[in-house]
Amino acid sequence: MFRHIAAAAVAASVSFLTPASVDAQQRDRLGYGRLMSNDYFGDGKDRWRTGSWTSSRVWGSDWNGALTPGFGDLIELRLSSEIIAPDNLERPQAGDRRYVGALSAGVHTHFEWNGLETALGADLVLTGSGTGLGSLQRQVHKALGVREPSRAVLDNQISGVHPTLVAEMGRTLTLSPDLTLRPFVEARAGAETMVRAGADLTFGGVGAGELLVRESVSGHRYRVIQNADPTGFSFLLGADFAHVADSQYLPDDDGFELTDSRDRLRAGVHWQGRTASAFYGLTYLGEEFEAQTEGQVIGSFRINLSF
Repeated sequence: MFRHIAAAAVAASVSFLTPASVDAQQRDRLGYGRLMSNDYFGDGKDRWRTGSWTSSRVWGSDWNGALTPGFGDLIELRLSSEIIAPDNLERPQAGDRRYVGALSAGVHTHFEWNGLETALGADLVLTGSGTGLGSLQRQVHKALGVREPSRAVLDNQISGVHPTLVAEMGRTLTLSPDLTLRPFVEARAGAETMVRAGADLTFGGVGAGELLVRESVSGHRYRVIQNADPTGFSFLLGADFAHVADSQYLPDDDGFELTDSRDRLRAGVHWQGRTASAFYGLTYLGEEFEAQTEGQVIGSFRINLSF
């Protein structure tokens, strides 16, 4: 049933975001990108925002290294999964957050508006045992010989269907030939409702003239429409701060009090070789609710091989 709901939502979003003039043009797949994040590659504590995976496929008529003003000219299909868990997977302390297994599918468009790099789209986020993520984590942890989420934890997980709107605007400022600063603002309404502001500083040529998409958990931007010509490294630093008005993952009915600010600090490196590329980054995630005892560190990575 979850697959049917997601398919219907994606079809409706495609219809809404794609203008008739673009439908008449030839669409080609211009790029594919993905990013995996897990606290195993960060602080290794297997808790809270413990793991996520996101992929993007982009179609359009052409890409010349920059966004065009055409709303709907570039269409992105975004698929993602995320596991959120209490600090203790077997016997959570009173007041800790509930388990969440979330799958989402959405359609987004990228365009230039008044000099701003703009992304606008909609995702359908599905949570609950029907996603199968809790059972998958239980099986993987059993195979690895590490603690598994208990039946009680999985039986108490958040369940629901959460339509979500996402918008981001940013501007890339060239400070020197190899140094750029990109301030941005973002708004979300749905599974979590928030406004966010931040910036990304990049040193190096890898990623220039490409379409990068922001991953929702870590905040890292991953390469989707890529230019493999510049080989070498790009180093990045980023930070953002959000005010969260509501979170379906931290229900008011459960007595959760959201923190005044949700902060992220990140650093990473892109590498591009002749036949391969890779990314690795770390993100510090600040506390999301008042009873959370501390922040956490997650790692994000991607490896791409071309034969």
